[in-house]
Amino acid sequence: MKQIIPLLPVFIILFFFAGVIDVSSSDRDQLAFAPNASPICDTVPELNQKIVELVRQQIGKKVDRGECWDLAALVLNQTGAEWDGQYNFGKKVDPEKECIYPGDIIQFEGVRIKYTRERAVHEETMGHHTAVIIAVKSKGVFVLAHQNTGFSGRTVGLSDLDLSTIIKGKFQIFRPEL
Repeated sequence: MKQIIPLLPVFIILFFFAGVIDVSSSDRDQLAFAPNASPICDTVPELNQKIVELVRQQIGKKVDRGECWDLAALVLNQTGAEWDGQYNFGKKVDPEKECIYPGDIIQFEGVRIKYTRERAVHEETMGHHTAVIIAVKSKGVFVLAHQNTGFSGRTVGLSDLDLSTIIKGKFQIFRPEL
């Protein structure tokens, strides 16, 4: 039976997701994952729920070699999801027309992100990078779980992504399937 993931009050979401999240192992179990804001997107598919739970267990740890791709490979293989063993992680999903759920996987190619925080302009690049969407804050705004990054090194860390800050490159979101 599908479970509905509880929502955190808005002030807690803003506090935890204001930037890169540093979650200790004791806090990890308390971290809730908000589904999409849209009422038609509020039931996260069962496979996605399993993926989110597996990813939560990896926060702060190095998965396999510590490559970004290794986290997605681990959760897809452990859940029995079908994928090609390369970069086709399931059914392609259009974020403009379809719901994006925690547990979906995002692949970046030649992406450059530019955003302003506390009056400072920041730029990041993701030449070829894989991440798991761990929470959906609102349409086009996600919390990503990924490794092999500048902020968490080769361990799994969390960071925000607002699709509107992508100024160059491509990305594709995949829905894992059995």
